[in-house]
Amino acid sequence: MTLHAFTRRRLLAGAALASALAVAGAAAPAVAQSASGGAPILIGKDGWLFPGWESLTVLDRAGIAANVGLIKDAKAALAARGVTLVTLVVPLKATFYKARLPDGASLSAEVAGQYDFILDELKKAGIDTLDLRPVLKSVETGRQTSFYRADYHWTAWSSEAAADAVAAFIKGKVARLAGTPGGDRLGEWVTQRHLGDLAERFLPPDQQKQVGPDLYTVRTPPAAKASLLDGGPAPVHVVGNSFVQPYLGFPQKLSNVLDRPVSLTWNPGNVGPWLTFLQSVGTPDFAKAPPQVLVWQFNEGPFHSGPQAADQWDAPSLMSGEIWRERMRAAIGK
Repeated sequence: MTLHAFTRRRLLAGAALASALAVAGAAAPAVAQSASGGAPILIGKDGWLFPGWESLTVLDRAGIAANVGLIKDAKAALAARGVTLVTLVVPLKATFYKARLPDGASLSAEVAGQYDFILDELKKAGIDTLDLRPVLKSVETGRQTSFYRADYHWTAWSSEAAADAVAAFIKGKVARLAGTPGGDRLGEWVTQRHLGDLAERFLPPDQQKQVGPDLYTVRTPPAAKASLLDGGPAPVHVVGNSFVQPYLGFPQKLSNVLDRPVSLTWNPGNVGPWLTFLQSVGTPDFAKAPPQVLVWQFNEGPFHSGPQAADQWDAPSLMSGEIWRERMRAAIGK
């Protein structure tokens, strides 16, 4: 399989969100409904696309607080096993490109303060987290952007910058990482040209032509490495969605900077962070030798959506918050 085919399929998988997602705060003239009846997309200026399932107007304080409570419980369970939890919240694309939003669409004052609210709630609960906004803004030089124009994801530049920041945080938090030194070697940069996932998955052919393809500057896949069993379990494990998939480079860069192996559990966004977390801690490897650090990645837009959010996650991912808590404690406590 060619590099183009591999990376294209993996990136599109990350945008496989439920086709009936609710849209909030979108100006009617700026919304495009996909021919298949999928999620509406906001078509901004100069072909910039924004996901219609992320509200630009409503801040769900209660939902965010409830989810922080679940994360706090997970932190306590992990700490009992000697695992340090670090949460990572990717900011809204729209907050970086307000001027690119379509006419009639804008962020409410509440949503403009949503990221700060999330971070404050996490910090009040004693949960370690990072403010990624300055990190992502730092990559905006020349033609480099924080997010792809017609794609839901952050760019590989943002992904690697975030990994740098997380590595620095871990080094300041953990006195000494276990394991034998030896991180991933980074591949060479290459540039690919294809439609962004928001355009390809949700726009009809005529609008796809109008928006046109994006340029994806990413690293070539690293050479196949030996099994983690050869050098013991990875001291750092990443849990998240397609933002931390290998195509965009987050786990490789984190491993490279930490000079240690980094393991990964990720699913497309429609699976959601809650089931993905259970999958990561429910393995025999975790039961036998949990990592020192678990990095759990979320997105700002759906951060208010708990394990029961049928408007965000696929049916097999759904469960009540209490059931999730019980399953989490049972898995970690083994």
